[in-house]
Amino acid sequence: MRTMEEMPEQARVWIYQADSFLNETLEHEVLERLQIFIAQWTSHGASMDASATIFHHRLIVIAADEQQAAASGCGIDKSVHFMQALGQELGIDFFQRTTVIFGHDQDWHEAPIHQFWAMRKAGQVNDQTLILDTTVRTLGELRSALVKPFAESWHKDMWGR
Repeated sequence: MRTMEEMPEQARVWIYQADSFLNETLEHEVLERLQIFIAQWTSHGASMDASATIFHHRLIVIAADEQQAAASGCGIDKSVHFMQALGQELGIDFFQRTTVIFGHDQDWHEAPIHQFWAMRKAGQVNDQTLILDTTVRTLGELRSALVKPFAESWHKDMWGR
């Protein structure tokens, strides 16, 4: 099994956003369980060349190099079911899609999307406010564009509508 650093830029990523920041104990538990899953992960019987990590104490990232085996629907379903089961066991929702993680100088905060927009309207969120963009699809994008200013994020496009 490769480390995330050894995975290629074109590796496909899936990001699971926890509903709260993970402490060191929870991060260790999640990573340990992810390693076991990754070691056994298959898609249509083929072993996946994959790795996993946690970014910013909040985002669980699974990356798969699909050059050896494509992550088909059944393989992706396995990872989703694993994350659902892990979340139920640990009392964590890894499918949080209604909050925005943002910050200044890597000091991260979160807000429900409606509150985030109110903060933008009030000027508390500006074009330089950093956003964690969980819509990235490859490891290369994750490495270069996970953290970006509001002005370069999909949020800016939505704000203009």
